[in-house]
Formats: sequence, structure tokens, C-alpha cells
Amino acid sequence: MPTQSPVVARPSSTSRISGTPGISDTSGTSGASRTSNASQRKQVAQHEDVTVVDPVMVKRAVSAAALGNAMEWFDFGVYSYIAVTLGKVFFPSGNPTAQLLSTFGAFAAAFLVRPIGGMVFGPLGDRIGRQKILAITMIMMAAGTFAIGLIPSYASIGVGAPVLLLIARLVQGFSTGGEYGGASTFIAEYAPDKKRGFLGSWLEFGTLAGYVGGAGLVTLMTAVLGPEDLLSWGWRVPFLIAGPMGIIGLYLRMRLEETPAFARLEQEARAEEKERRAAEKRIGLREMVFGQWRAMLLCVGLVLVFNVTDYMLLSYMPSYLTSELKYDETHGLLVILGVMVLMMCVQPFAGRLSDRFGRRPVIAAGCAGFLVLSVPALLLIRQGSLAAIALGMAALGLLLVCFTSTMPSTLPALFPTKVRYGSLSIGFNVSVSLFGGTTPLVVTALIGATGNKMMPAYYMMAAAVVGGIAVLLMSESARKPLPGSPPAVETEAEAREVAGAR
Repeated sequence: MPTQSPVVARPSSTSRISGTPGISDTSGTSGASRTSNASQRKQVAQHEDVTVVDPVMVKRAVSAAALGNAMEWFDFGVYSYIAVTLGKVFFPSGNPTAQLLSTFGAFAAAFLVRPIGGMVFGPLGDRIGRQKILAITMIMMAAGTFAIGLIPSYASIGVGAPVLLLIARLVQGFSTGGEYGGASTFIAEYAPDKKRGFLGSWLEFGTLAGYVGGAGLVTLMTAVLGPEDLLSWGWRVPFLIAGPMGIIGLYLRMRLEETPAFARLEQEARAEEKERRAAEKRIGLREMVFGQWRAMLLCVGLVLVFNVTDYMLLSYMPSYLTSELKYDETHGLLVILGVMVLMMCVQPFAGRLSDRFGRRPVIAAGCAGFLVLSVPALLLIRQGSLAAIALGMAALGLLLVCFTSTMPSTLPALFPTKVRYGSLSIGFNVSVSLFGGTTPLVVTALIGATGNKMMPAYYMMAAAVVGGIAVLLMSESARKPLPGSPPAVETEAEAREVAGAR
């Protein structure tokens, strides 16, 4: 278990606040335990009924998680932005559609191991701490991405090139299996109940920033380099940048300390009988999956609509514009870049809306919007003019914000603290692997089989139906404590008010 345990009150206050005045600190019985706890008075004030978070530490946790997430998703997203060129480098063929299918096949293969990564990293995150696992996933993602930039082309080593590409993609996918569940859990467990939506929205702000960085770099290189230079060496640059970026992200995450909710669970385990502590440590996949089956199904449904629409817009559309609509590659990437910047501007405000009006109304609005507007938006995009493409893409991007701004706070609230990281990682990655990550491959195949270029719209509409059902069945979590955790507030005054009302 982690040695850091930031669970004791600030020196200027009592160590616990409850409805009954005068309750003393019972966080540990031995002098050694009290000394250890006293050395960790950095992050939060833990009370019997209320957790008072330190705003400075909350900002640091949110910033580091979001920045680390941005770096991971820069690495992961660059692959899709440069997919057409990668198809020519690693999968030579006279058929551009076959090249693109092969490239997206390797893209989708990484999602096959994401559930495995979730099953490994998720339970570890619940046992040894969130911070340690987030540092490990950062190292693995940077290493896998950096390796892609070093792989020789098919022309140099033949079939070994796509094999090595696949291995590197599997490393990326395995590490990503522990990323989103851990980062969203980390922020959710730090955030005050009233601001969980707003603070959680910055996680996807980081994701969008990573995508913008990847798209911007690929767009710049496409504009500056000629096709021959891009094909011979230019495509490697975005992947090689992952090395130094990974070091920066690792530094940020190593500076983080454990979340209040996990630290509280750890403290309670130390105070209980040895047999019970051992039992809690043996929480296995059975309890994480079948013990949380209803929450797991809701998680899969919510993640399905979130990721199908996300990967459709941010990963597939650049290639769709180029390969299916024969649109200029540079202009297509610039449109995607503009849409993502627009989404970043709206993201925090949508997070605040979810805190004020609830997660369910915001997510439901997104589902209804995709159901009604997917076809009109794609028809606009298919007109081919810059204005029409930008308008159609912007409409889809604003609808997607309904999910990106709420999911980091909605999904962790489905599960109790002791299994949150593990259950969320498993449910999230199973859904992404089956539905989200396969979106580019499935839609490309459907268009090839049917000749119907409206397939992206129909696919998003089907996802919206599934997401709508999940919204109807889920409980509202805005402004409420996380399951298994006490209320979380920002000030001692709020803590006394909440404790007195309990």
C-alpha cells in the first residue's frame, strides 16, 4: 500500500467534524501511526462525516492529470491523423481503401488489449494507489509511441515492418487500458462534490489539447513537407516527439500524491482487524465485474455513445474527408483542428452546467442531438465546401462536448471507492475495444461493402440510442458524494454545515 496518507486535519482545526462536537481523532491507535499521519498533513482535512479538500492540491491534481492525459492522447491520436501516410509506408497496395483498412486494422488491434490492460492496472490502482499506476501507464505509452518512429518501412524489411508496428500498438493499447479509468478516478476523488463536473471536464480538455497538438503538428508537416519527404521520413517526427513528452508527463505525475478517498480507505484498513484488511486486499475481478454488474452495464452503454462519436469525429473524419470525399488533406486537418479548439473553449462551461443542472440532462441532450442531427450534419460535410464542412463538423463537435464534459465525473460515480479504479477501467476499456476503437475500421468496411457514404451518420445514431437507454437507467450523481466516500467540500465552514445536517 502507498506510504503517503494525506488524511489528517489541518493543524488549525480538529481532525474530524461530525454532527456530535468533540469527537477526537481515531485514525490510528499507535504512536507510530500518529507520527506517520502527522507527517502527511498536506492535502485534505478528513473528518468523520466530511472531507475538506485543499484547493491548491486539487488544482495540482487536476492540472497534472489533464496534462498527462494530453500527452498520452497526443501519442495515441497522432496515429489516426497520419493514417493515410502510414498505410503507404507499412501496407503497400495498389488499393487506397485496402491500405486504409490495414492501417485502421492495426489501430483497432490496440483496442483488443485495452481490456487486459484495464484488468491489470485497474485492480493494481485499487490496491497500491492511483498515482503509481498513472506513472507506469505514462512510461509505457511514451515508449510504445517512440518505438513506432524507429520502425523501418515495409520497403526496407518487408513483412517485419507491419509486425513491429502491431507490437508497438499493442504496448500503447495495454498502457491506455489503465489511463482513463485512473485519471478520471484521480480527479473525481480529489474534487469537491459541487465542482466535480467542472473539474472533471478538464481531463477531456487535456485530451482535446493532445489531439490539437497531434493534428497541428501533422497539419504543419503536411503543409511544409512535400509528399515524398513526408512518406520517406517526415511521418516519424510526431512519434519521436513522444520520448521527451513522456519524460515531462512522468515528472508531472510523480509529483502527485494519493487521492483523499483512496488514502481514507487505506487508513481505515490499517485501523481494522488484520483479517478484514487481508480480505479487502483480495478484491478480485469477480467482485469488480459481477459484483457491480448493473453499474458495469451502464458504464459500457455510456462509454459506447461517448467513444463511437468521439472516434468518429476526431479519429475517422480526417481520413473520411481525404479517402472518401477526396477533400484536400491539409484543409481537412485544419477543419478538425478548428473544431477541437472550439470544443476546448466550450468544455469547462459544459462541465459547470452538469454541476448545476445534473449529468443526466447534459448527456441526454447529446444523445438526442446525435440522433436528430447526425444525418443533416454529414450531408453538410458531403457538400464539400469549406463552410459546409466546418458547419457540419462544428455541430457534431458541440454535441460531443455533452459527453466529454460529463463522462469524467459521471463514470467514477458509478462505482464505490474500493473497486472504482478496477471496475471503471474494465468497463470502460471493454466498451471502447468493442465499439469505440473499432469505429474507423467498421465504418470504412461498411462503406466499402455497401457503397453508402452516409454510414458514419447511421452509426452515430445507433450509438445515441444505446446511450439514451443508459441515461434513462442511471441515477443522478451531480452534487452528491462518490459511493463509498464521505461528502467532499472546499472549506471548514462547509464541512461543519454539512456535518451538522447529517
